[in-house]
Amino acid sequence: MDVKSEKQAAILTDLMPHPVHSHSAPPPLGEPSLRSISHLFPYLWEFRGRVLLSLALLVGAKLASVAVPLVLKEIIDALDRPRPELVLPLAFILGYGLLRFASATFSDLRDVIFAKVTQRAMRRISMAVLQHLHALSLRFHLERQTGGITRDIERGAKAVSSLVGFLLFRITPTILEILMVAGILFVKLDWVFGLITLITLAAYIGFTITITEWRTQFVRRANTLDSEAYGRAIDSLLNYETVKYFGNEKYEAERYDNSLVEWERMALKSQRSLGMLNAAQAGVIAIGVTLMVLRAAAGVVEGTLTLGDLVMVNAFLLQMFQPLNFLGVMYRQIKESITDVERMFALLKRPREIEDAKDARPLDVAAGAVKFEHVDFAYNPDRPILHDVSFTIPAGKTLAVVGSSGAGKSTLARLLFRFYDVGAGSIAIDGQDIRQVTQDSLRAAIGVVPQDTVLFNDSIYYNIAYGRPGAGRDEVVEAARAAHILDFIESLPQGWDTVVGERGLKLSGGEKQRVAIARTLLKNPAILILDEATSALDTRTENAIQAELLEIARDRTTLIIAHRLSTVDEADEILVMENGRIVERGRHPELLAKNGVYAHMWALQQQAEEGGGK
Repeated sequence: MDVKSEKQAAILTDLMPHPVHSHSAPPPLGEPSLRSISHLFPYLWEFRGRVLLSLALLVGAKLASVAVPLVLKEIIDALDRPRPELVLPLAFILGYGLLRFASATFSDLRDVIFAKVTQRAMRRISMAVLQHLHALSLRFHLERQTGGITRDIERGAKAVSSLVGFLLFRITPTILEILMVAGILFVKLDWVFGLITLITLAAYIGFTITITEWRTQFVRRANTLDSEAYGRAIDSLLNYETVKYFGNEKYEAERYDNSLVEWERMALKSQRSLGMLNAAQAGVIAIGVTLMVLRAAAGVVEGTLTLGDLVMVNAFLLQMFQPLNFLGVMYRQIKESITDVERMFALLKRPREIEDAKDARPLDVAAGAVKFEHVDFAYNPDRPILHDVSFTIPAGKTLAVVGSSGAGKSTLARLLFRFYDVGAGSIAIDGQDIRQVTQDSLRAAIGVVPQDTVLFNDSIYYNIAYGRPGAGRDEVVEAARAAHILDFIESLPQGWDTVVGERGLKLSGGEKQRVAIARTLLKNPAILILDEATSALDTRTENAIQAELLEIARDRTTLIIAHRLSTVDEADEILVMENGRIVERGRHPELLAKNGVYAHMWALQQQAEEGGGK
């Protein structure tokens, strides 16, 4: 890429959108620090042989590069004679060609050899972050913003490659070359040449860093405004129907343009400041080159230097300053890469709220009896949810929990699945405290049919098979048949290969619930949790699916969380909760006979259903 093209690329890089991280992302980081690079060493040092070989090739490439002007000097001096002979300069010319070839080849070999190091490091780090995110608590995932987290992972992984590339293969060789050239000029010519070189480079770097730091505010502001404008546009398109309902197309366009007006102003400032930086860099280089060439020319006139020395000095300067043309861009991108790497590693430092005990053993499910004993729990210390909750679900029996919203019903399911740990008391399965068994074995024994079934944007087959990824096709088909969804699947034009859309939105509520039932059947858990599994459905669909749920609950230890009492009247025991406490318990007829909270709820729901049917 030529200089002009790279300058244009720098402008585009400046103005590329950078997402605004949500408040739930890792806390704001301080000034980027090179110390964060130490986090990369374990991933890079795995291939220490490749790293050392790459560094050796880097040094070799720079030695060959620095030798080129020296050989060019000998060629000029050999030809700058009254009667030059071709034999001597021909040898130098061949050496000149070989050095050029060696410099380029060593650099290419270095890139090829080191590629596996950076790619493997990106893969390992991305995997480590993803696995850690899956290990974090539900609390973290309820607070986080998916887009921000995925962008943190994506940008952090790419930043690894950028950081290593800039620091190891751009900045390091440039500094090495500067030191070698300054030393050569000091030894072969005189100390003034070396001094001018170092002063010019110091001024160049000083101008670059100062102006880059100043113009970064415009770049960041432009990026922020671009993200805001992008977010408004996407939000407007996602709410297309609402915009149309209220005829607010013009209003949405004006909101979008208001964001773009300020972005345009900052983008222009960013571009102008880049022009100022380029002019300052060019001025420093021009002054330094002029002084060096002037002194070399004076030396040639005085006879203390040869014409070859003049050419060598000029070649050294051009060779040194060419990679420094983009020092401002490199400096800013290194800072941004360090920030991205720090943000990604900040995710890895997030503490796991739920950890396996050191002596945790696999859960041994003999019968599947569940026991809550004096359980207290609070999501936040100042807001207790459960108070001294105790109950037992005998093996193979069904227990239902009912109550108003906020009573703590769904919290019971989350505690049993160990999304959170109890504040006090204990939960046991077949006499084993769930805090003393491995999370993997605990969750393998429990199947959940949630209220809001979320499906992957993949085929129906994939979504059902997700219940047990190693299951054979016959088992998947049988699970679909048991969930009464097989006929529907086979009636679709693409059959099992039908893609269900984002979060399963191409399917109706009843179809999604049947897919959820099918994959839970495929998992074949000993303990079943039905968390308001039919509350979002219409009465007809609910009645159909309720029969299927009761069928799969048969002979399994089952916890039903419900709002509609008509869905739990066949349970072996019903708990009524208010404000995190159990206020009534018993079978459906017994609770009606008590004429208490449950009976009152039943009467209200019966009246609502009768009123709705009129």
